[in-house]
Amino acid sequence: MSGTLFVVGTPIGNLSDFSPRALETLQSCDFIAAEDTRVTLKLLNRFGIKKPMLSYYAHNCRERGEQILSRILAGESCALVTDAGMPAISDPGEDLVALCHAHGVRVEAVPGPTAFATAVAVSGLPAKRFTFEGFLSVNKPERRAHLDALRAETRTMVFYEAPHKLLSTLCDLYDTFGDRELALVKELTKIHETIERTTLSAACAKYRDTPPKGEFVLVVGGAPETPATTWTLSGAVQYARGQIEAGLSVNEAAKAAAKISGLKKSEIYKELL
Repeated sequence: MSGTLFVVGTPIGNLSDFSPRALETLQSCDFIAAEDTRVTLKLLNRFGIKKPMLSYYAHNCRERGEQILSRILAGESCALVTDAGMPAISDPGEDLVALCHAHGVRVEAVPGPTAFATAVAVSGLPAKRFTFEGFLSVNKPERRAHLDALRAETRTMVFYEAPHKLLSTLCDLYDTFGDRELALVKELTKIHETIERTTLSAACAKYRDTPPKGEFVLVVGGAPETPATTWTLSGAVQYARGQIEAGLSVNEAAKAAAKISGLKKSEIYKELL
């Protein structure tokens, strides 16, 4: 009988956020797959956990993933952890999770803190709907294509960024979106945690002169909603006549006009006759 892959969330800064269930999972699993074993060792030492570890990160994930899968299929249980937050979120752990699913291995979540959700919660920007975009590519064409695809995005957008790339990312966001509301959330749950409400233009100006420090989550306001078009009956009938000229029947044209305008099909149909 195969074992289980436990996807274990770890603290994003404050080790006191480590959950009792996560602690129990690391104590009871057979081995731990860690993004950086040196970082995870600090966590294990803090809670007196002694467990065999192996590294699993972007540059060895294919070979190491097969090794981990083989051990799980042989009956061992593995706890997958990243340096901070939930594995598989902007993290090669997603490949291991997919590999385990593909081979029928049980995958169990042991949730913990996640930087993007935490940042949205404290940003003060609309949180009912948002889109997580992670790290932008350093490849310029890919980066430009990613941002261009978000020009009309009306939901709040969330990005991760390292301090040495913050200014270039802020400028690229401003060049693409124009000026938007922005929450710069830095060093979440750590001593120097800050939540800076500003705009893209102001942030670009500030960090040209002030070298940033710390890991950032950028919460960016979405594009303004396009006002809905108010249709009149005459406008809907004109649209339907255009559809008839394009080859639709009167009934089909009335139905199409009703769908796009929100008006009653029977009223449009009557006018067409």
